[in-house]
Amino acid sequence: MASTPFGDVDRLGALAGEQIVDLSAANAALALERDGPAGAELGRRLVPSSVMGLLGREQAGMEAAQAALDYALAQERFVVPLSGARLKAPLPRPNSIRDFMVVEEHVRNSGLDVPDVWYEIPVYWKGNADTVFGPGDEIRWPAYTEKLDYELELAAVIGRHGRSVSVGEAPNYIAGYTLFNDWSARDIQMREMKVGLGPGLGKDFATSMGPCLVTADEIDPSAITMQARVSGETWSSGTLGAMRFGFAEIISHISQEQPLVPGDVLGSGTLGGGCGLELDRWIQPGDVIELEADSIGVLANRVVRD
Repeated sequence: MASTPFGDVDRLGALAGEQIVDLSAANAALALERDGPAGAELGRRLVPSSVMGLLGREQAGMEAAQAALDYALAQERFVVPLSGARLKAPLPRPNSIRDFMVVEEHVRNSGLDVPDVWYEIPVYWKGNADTVFGPGDEIRWPAYTEKLDYELELAAVIGRHGRSVSVGEAPNYIAGYTLFNDWSARDIQMREMKVGLGPGLGKDFATSMGPCLVTADEIDPSAITMQARVSGETWSSGTLGAMRFGFAEIISHISQEQPLVPGDVLGSGTLGGGCGLELDRWIQPGDVIELEADSIGVLANRVVRD
C-alpha cells in the first residue's frame, strides 16, 4: 500500500496501479455497512485525511487502511484516476527530520576525510519540518547561494511510539519509505560547517519528499535502484548498498534517551555519486530535478529563481 495526500482538499489516498483509492471515504463506508452510524464515526477517526493522522493511529490505523483499500477495490468504488489527481508530499509537516550520512562512498567523493567516529556512530543533522515540498512543487533558489545542489536519498518514516528500541525490534517501527531530496546550498553550507556546527541556512530552506509513502513490507531499502535526472539527463544512479549503519541500527541509536514518534523522518544520506558536489556538476535555475526509485516512483521539482 502506497499512501499520499491528494487533491485541492487533503484526502488520504492509496495508489493502486494507475488509480488512487480514497481511503478515508472507503473506510467510513465500510464501517457504516458493518457497524452502523457509530461505526462510521469510529472509521473516520481510524483512517483520517492525512498520512500523519494515519501514522498517529499506529498499527490499528494501518490495519483499518488496508481493510478500506481491500473493500474499495472489491467494490470498485472510491477510486479516481491517478492522472486526475494532484499528489502532495506524503508528510507535508512531519514530526521531525533527521538526515544521516551513512554511505562511505558519498563521504569520500565529497572530499571529506572520514574520521574514526564516523565508523562508530550514525551521525545526523536535523532538518526544518516547516519547509517540506512535494512532487511538482517549485523550489525557490535561495538568494544567498550560487551553488544549489540536489541529494538523492531514501527516507524511512516512523509509524510507532517507542524508546530504547533494540536493533532486532527496530524494523517494526518503520511505517514505510519515500524519496528524499535534501536540497543544499553548498557554498554557505561549507562556510557554516567550518565552525563545527550546522548546517543551517545551507539546508533549512527546502526538503522534498514523495511521491508517496510505500509501506515497509514492499521495499528492501538496500536493494532498490535509484536515479537522479537533471532536465532529462541522468546524473546519478545506483543503490544505497552497504550503509555503514542500516535503518535498524539508526533507530536503535537515536531512541536510546529520546522517544520515537510517528511521523519522524530518517534520511539515509546521499548514495555514492548522488549529488552535484560529488560530480562537480551544478544545476541551474529552470532545471527540473527528478529523483526516481523502484516501487516508489518519481519525485520531480523545478528550480526557480526570482
